[in-house]
Amino acid sequence: MSTIFSKIIKNEIPSFKILEDNKHLAFLDAFPLKKGHILVIPKKEIDYIFDIESNEYLELWLFAKKISIAMKKVLKCKRIAIAVIGLEVPHAHIHLIPMDSVEEINFSLPKLNLSNNQMNDISELIKSAI
Repeated sequence: MSTIFSKIIKNEIPSFKILEDNKHLAFLDAFPLKKGHILVIPKKEIDYIFDIESNEYLELWLFAKKISIAMKKVLKCKRIAIAVIGLEVPHAHIHLIPMDSVEEINFSLPKLNLSNNQMNDISELIKSAI
């Protein structure tokens, strides 16, 4: 089941990576709801988040927590929202979205169109806080 996320993991598709270890990857969403919208994924191809083995599931959430703490330090927002939808790409993933109101995490809203320079600046800012 090779997905777009698998291609990002293999560097076949460019991305703005935030943090990576042997089992996980965090990168900026290419179609963000807000500046700093990050996707956190397991490197293992698993479609449904609740099919992840318990220990790997906990590791994924701890990895996401590390990213969200860094995001909160450098992005002006009230909270880092979490969304797990799982319909867009058949590869388990967690959305981390800076927010000031619940309306900002409405996935039917138009997505931002950020330049590569803007994406790079956001990526570097968040990485600097990890």
